[in-house]
Amino acid sequence: MTLSFDNPPHLAARATVVVLPGRGEDATVYERLGARLSFDAYRVRVLDDPTRDPAGATAAVKSLLAEDLPTPHVLLGSDTGALFAALLVAERVVTVAGLVLAGVPVTTSVGKAPDWEAELNIRTTCPTHRSRLTDDIAFQRGALWTAPPPDWPDRANPAAIPVPVAGLHGTDDPLSTLDDARDWFARVPHGELVSLTGTAHDALNNQTHRTSAAVVVRFLERLRLGADLPVIDRVEVP
Repeated sequence: MTLSFDNPPHLAARATVVVLPGRGEDATVYERLGARLSFDAYRVRVLDDPTRDPAGATAAVKSLLAEDLPTPHVLLGSDTGALFAALLVAERVVTVAGLVLAGVPVTTSVGKAPDWEAELNIRTTCPTHRSRLTDDIAFQRGALWTAPPPDWPDRANPAAIPVPVAGLHGTDDPLSTLDDARDWFARVPHGELVSLTGTAHDALNNQTHRTSAAVVVRFLERLRLGADLPVIDRVEVP
């Protein structure tokens, strides 16, 4: 399944963002993000959780990037979707201008899933998103405790990523700690990591979702100016 969000007809598209969800998620989970980015004239395509069919997800990403979509092209992944996006670029399976990686599971939890309320607490603090997940019949509860393919963490080698990377990570992520994320992003040659205060694992869908979207837009705007990510704003008075 692919969800599409296009720029308003009166605005020229500024870039294309291909979204790869995390464990248990389907494309509809990112409707809010897709609508927000498209309003700012970014063209967005959202796929389903790539762990369900890695070969199919790879083919879908390649197909989208081969279309006549506005450049620059960016992969945006959450949870294992971030891991998958990183490995596709690190191994040169696809060519993009940049990566946005949210809640990278540096360590993956395997074992028995907790009850639903506990899983929601681990995922998100946003009441709207909690209700959305609860009512989503396509969402796979407990999937966070299913390990991704065992070779993904090694293949998603941060040191091998050749493009600029923006990372987002919740300060309160209990599955993949901020310290682990810092260590991972420190090995990315052209990486930046932004922490989101009071945010759980689903860094794009917490109560800080407006802030995370703003971080994504800011990165995209800088990337449009060049791979060296020129500074576009600064605080002049502390």
